[in-house]
Amino acid sequence: MNLKHLLRDFLDLLFPRCCEACDQPLQGNEACICTLCRISLPRVGIGGLHSETLQFKFVNLPEVMSAYSFLIFTKKSKVQKLLHALKYKGDQQVGTLLGQMFGQELNAAGHLPDAEIILSIPLHTKKRKQRGYNQSDLLAEGFSNATGIPWSGTMLERVRYTETQTGKTKLERRENVQGVFSVKPGFSPQSVILIDDVLTTGATLEECARTLLAAGCKQFHILTIALAQH
Repeated sequence: MNLKHLLRDFLDLLFPRCCEACDQPLQGNEACICTLCRISLPRVGIGGLHSETLQFKFVNLPEVMSAYSFLIFTKKSKVQKLLHALKYKGDQQVGTLLGQMFGQELNAAGHLPDAEIILSIPLHTKKRKQRGYNQSDLLAEGFSNATGIPWSGTMLERVRYTETQTGKTKLERRENVQGVFSVKPGFSPQSVILIDDVLTTGATLEECARTLLAAGCKQFHILTIALAQH
């Protein structure tokens, strides 16, 4: 055992690292999510809930070629704990790991979208400064690392600050994000993946897609780490 491993084991003894999903101590090389939780987190089911089911949420956008979610989001669940750690506790590693896991499983199932680039959903500069990072960037980075598809966190911009979507109806969500995005000059990809944390009504993703359509994009693939179920 080398000095690095000895030091890590010593620090783990003094300050145990815990899984962000179940709060149990992490073992060895485990990072932020323990092996048991990685295996047992409730999947939407790549083979069970097919893309067409989620595409129905974007029925007004025929340019959406596929739509997949990775995990099932319910209140007080492990998935909610993970996303809370990512967005509000500063655990950025959760984001890259979840993105990587999603990319690996989607690829293994043979459903990896054929796209030129992955685009993260932008935060307004005010909210980004408050949080210090954009969680969607981390998801995109992890997915890119697992699949080899390049990603960008700068092609899309959020030009207006909006209230949180939490607690709003579908219509209120749509109105809240109307006209809030813009595309950087020089945008050229024809087929893109849009990635975000949770799919509820799809209003934010739909508004992003419409903004990109106006900029000349032709096809979209929608990916979210979690699908909200009530």
